[in-house]
Amino acid sequence: MLLSNAMPRWAAAALLACAACVHAAPFTPASDSEVVERLPGAGDPLLRRVESLRRQLAARPDDAGLRLEIGRRYFQLAMAQGDPRYVGYAAAVIAPLAATGSDNAAYWLLHGQIRQYGHDFAGALKSLEKASELDLQSAEPIAWRAAIHMVQAQYDQALSECTKLVPLAHPLHAHGCTAYVQASTGSLAPAYDALKRALAAGSDVAPELALWIRTRLAEMAIRLGRNDDADHHFNEALKLGVVDQFLLGAYADFLLDQRRAGEVLTLLAGWERSDILLLRLALAGRAANDARAAGWARQLRERFAAASQRGDRLHEQEAARFELDVEGRPGPALALASRNYQLQKEPRDAQVLMRAALAAGQPQAAKPALDWLQSSGYEDPVLAALAQQLASRGAAR
Repeated sequence: MLLSNAMPRWAAAALLACAACVHAAPFTPASDSEVVERLPGAGDPLLRRVESLRRQLAARPDDAGLRLEIGRRYFQLAMAQGDPRYVGYAAAVIAPLAATGSDNAAYWLLHGQIRQYGHDFAGALKSLEKASELDLQSAEPIAWRAAIHMVQAQYDQALSECTKLVPLAHPLHAHGCTAYVQASTGSLAPAYDALKRALAAGSDVAPELALWIRTRLAEMAIRLGRNDDADHHFNEALKLGVVDQFLLGAYADFLLDQRRAGEVLTLLAGWERSDILLLRLALAGRAANDARAAGWARQLRERFAAASQRGDRLHEQEAARFELDVEGRPGPALALASRNYQLQKEPRDAQVLMRAALAAGQPQAAKPALDWLQSSGYEDPVLAALAQQLASRGAAR
């Protein structure tokens, strides 16, 4: 979420729910007409470029720079498209560098990004620290460390990393990083107003950075009850033409809350390959009585079941929301949300934990989220209302 002007969409997508889920067992459609997935076509310029680089690598397998470029592009594809297979490809292509890349900052940066994708946050931080040691002028590993600290609600550490960005990154990026921490720790309105002014005054802003700032502003506006402003920020971000599943997921959630499910179906058309967006499609389909809703739910059910059998925990927040809002099973939802909150402590993680605890009739299970809400000073009327409901049912704060 806190990235240099060249890469905000990567971390934003990766750290929404810590990213798209791994692919599951094969899914059998109910009919020949049911759309299972729309893959990027052979004409996709990003894929064409990667394939060109791979052909070059076949002729130069010892070219470390080429391996890192391919790995970086695969990681970009994973974050933009929501397809975790690309992360596996990235890891595989740089694996031969493990023995020779110890003094290469680019290797440690990509290594850290891949590790955070797998929720190895401690390992990711170590790799990103190494990247900074080897390249003191690079903003990227600093921005990724800030993002990881935000996911874990380590706000002092995140703010420290934001401060380090000031001499290295675009001024708007450093400002946005700091504003994001401030908005999470009791200064929502001033952080929003200052960031909005900074964006208006900014110059030479890359589309990716502008998208990240607009998405942050939209989320802040929602919490401030300024829904028209939030809608404006989301649409301005979409106009930038940057493929970003975090933006799509955040806007879809806003539209669902506004009872605009039909718009979600249009917004996310063709995004079945991304688990986090497929969940929004299933929710919107259900709300709109769309005939495709059952098929989307079935796909998610099979993906989550396969992930559970593998023991992977990459998508427990999304799985908890699926159990709660699609399957109507608060018990399993609470189990998933509780496990997820041990690792990830973003506001959306707290929200699904609080909702599941209420639905399951176990208000005390939400205590970790309530403790965070009180200690952080996080301002959100939705979470405040959930906290009041939990307190009325006996949850200790």
